Amino acid sequence: MVWSILADIDIYYAVHDIKPEDVGLSNRLQKIFSAQDAAKGHLMEDGVKGSPIVTYTTIYKFSKFSHSFCYSFVQLCLFFLPATAVIPLHNHPEMTVFSKLLLGTMHIKSYDLVDPVSSHDSPPHSQPRFARLVADNNFTAPCDTSVLYPTTGGNIHEFTAITTCEVLDVLKPPYSKADDRDCSHYEEFPFSAFSKNSVNTEEGECYRWLEEIEVSENSQMDEIEYLGPHIDDK
Repeated sequence: MVWSILADIDIYYAVHDIKPEDVGLSNRLQKIFSAQDAAKGHLMEDGVKGSPIVTYTTIYKFSKFSHSFCYSFVQLCLFFLPATAVIPLHNHPEMTVFSKLLLGTMHIKSYDLVDPVSSHDSPPHSQPRFARLVADNNFTAPCDTSVLYPTTGGNIHEFTAITTCEVLDVLKPPYSKADDRDCSHYEEFPFSAFSKNSVNTEEGECYRWLEEIEVSENSQMDEIEYLGPHIDDK
């Protein structure tokens, strides 16, 4: 893969063209994962349960300059989720994220805040935020690249692996506590939990309250070294 000009449109099509083997996931490994999913299904039927750990690796980090532009710092990450693993509801403050499901079937639920504010002006953590449901569906690879923006596109989302999954994310810019882009986690509540009034909605729209919470220990992810094909920065 050659990343020449890091404008949004170029990133979108570059991510769209990536296949599992481009990041080191061979056909043989994909068959092994499918066999493991089948075996795990039998274990679940027998009442054996666990808490699968999500693993991630950073493929590359870079910033790119042209004669007239300085593009944002960009990070490429790969997430590996065993079947039944969950990346809980979390946000992407002031970020644009390009995602592509490379392997497996995953349930994605996502929200946008109705009254988005800058991370510098965020309300107290204990104050619930009103949010509109953007997606609540299963997705199976191969599928199109999805894009979330700072205030639209499902900026707050949750991943649940139906089968073993691999997801590629391009974060522009990546998380940074120093720059007020720390990741926050949320718990969702029905509209009636915090309001007795009705809400005017468009047909088919669904609203929830999201309350920021501390991330639980079983939501932590393990980082590993990237050993896949080299990513060129030209």
